[in-house]
Amino acid sequence: MRRRPGSRARPDGDKSLVGFVVGDVFYAVPIVPVREIVNPGPLTMLPHLPAGVAGVADHRGEVIPIVDLRGRFGLGPSMDQSRCKWVLVLVTGRVVGLIVDQVTDVFGTGGSPLRPAPALGPGEDARGIAGVLARDDKLFFVLDLSKLEALAEAVPADLDSLMGVGA
Repeated sequence: MRRRPGSRARPDGDKSLVGFVVGDVFYAVPIVPVREIVNPGPLTMLPHLPAGVAGVADHRGEVIPIVDLRGRFGLGPSMDQSRCKWVLVLVTGRVVGLIVDQVTDVFGTGGSPLRPAPALGPGEDARGIAGVLARDDKLFFVLDLSKLEALAEAVPADLDSLMGVGA
């Protein structure tokens, strides 16, 4: 249903997605696994971390892997770090941080189902897109967080294991 110019959109009580920007593209993740959105903290870069993991951070006593979505999506570093956030999500019982350029808002699907992600050839699994949603004349690509399971499991959950202590 199209809105008439000047009419107000009905508020979406669904609020099932957290939206953010990486590069010039709008993305979202389901709100249920989102634990919090925080300003970036100190990042420890260790050798032998899986590709796509920028490093680990100590967040409230828990060592969490931090995934660089810009790098994962083949983008260079951001020139504007002022709006950068970490979206902390629960993946297979473990908190993982996603580096995003900017968090937009919390919203719902407006009752519309997700459309299938476009088939763009090789590298589809790396994108991890669960579906696409059109909202406010923008396309939001909803990420499939299960694609981060291997990264979450590959990084030890404690600093002693990361540093090789007791091995």
